[in-house]
Amino acid sequence: MNQKKSMLSAIIIAKNEEPRIKACIDALKFVDEVIVIDNNSTDKTVQIAQEQGALVTSLHDIDFAKLRNIAAEKVTSTWILYIDADEIISPELSKSIADAISKNTYAGYELFRKNYYLGSLWPSGEWMIRLIRKDALQGWHGRLHETASVKGPVGKLHGHLLHDTHRTLSEMVVKTNEWSQTEAALRYSIHHPPITWWRIVRVMFTGFWNSFFVQGGWKVGTVGWIESMYQGFSMFITYAKLWELQKKNYT
Repeated sequence: MNQKKSMLSAIIIAKNEEPRIKACIDALKFVDEVIVIDNNSTDKTVQIAQEQGALVTSLHDIDFAKLRNIAAEKVTSTWILYIDADEIISPELSKSIADAISKNTYAGYELFRKNYYLGSLWPSGEWMIRLIRKDALQGWHGRLHETASVKGPVGKLHGHLLHDTHRTLSEMVVKTNEWSQTEAALRYSIHHPPITWWRIVRVMFTGFWNSFFVQGGWKVGTVGWIESMYQGFSMFITYAKLWELQKKNYT
């Protein structure tokens, strides 16, 4: 990793990613520096990241946009590549990134993320703004589902960002229980209408429908059924917790 003024820095926000952080950093050999924002890990995430040559800063916050913005302040490079610890840059995408920053045509770029749920490739992916010229970054917004504001035109790159998520049901339940609390609190803070039984049924159905039909979960058999039913369950937990918050504060 270069200590001089560099062209490209990668930022990774990680929490208890001991099994995955090495592979993530290994795929970033083409960048000038790797900055890991450790979000209160209790495993060997920090140790492994440092052994791989990453610069590690420890911060604890549930606001992911805030963490991304703080990380950007530590970058001295012209370009910033944001990546999560459970994502890997494909060789084709690394070449596209190197070519893009050399041409400097756009203020930022969207990368196409391919998701793997329970070990199976999911039928649909998504475009996400992850490569941004630092002087064009206006900030990240959103505590959980954060998005970047970029000043200037945004292009798209060839290659894939490989996302190994929803690896085990036990892990999924732990994360859902943690994130749903924040999701419920956010909805409560904006005065969400009172939760009734039919709202809960509706959001559960919407979660399943979007995953199984809109995203094409039906194409991957049993995994599709499990993942889609879990999405309905995840919505149930969030809205049940919102109901609990409302009940507590209305009585």
